[in-house]
Amino acid sequence: MDPMNLELYRLVLADAPFVIGAYAILWMALVAYVSMVFMRLMRLEKEVTVLEESLERRSDG
Repeated sequence: MDPMNLELYRLVLADAPFVIGAYAILWMALVAYVSMVFMRLMRLEKEVTVLEESLERRSDG
């Protein structure tokens, strides 16, 4: 193997754990954010359903 390539691979592989760790943290943050948005969406849909039922009861009565 070419000595220049060997040196480049050595440099890249030395920093690989940091890059992998950064991507792992990024993905965990993204999953947490999407989960929070999904939970909020479900709660808002439930509130809309309750409000629609309340409006139907008021218009019937």
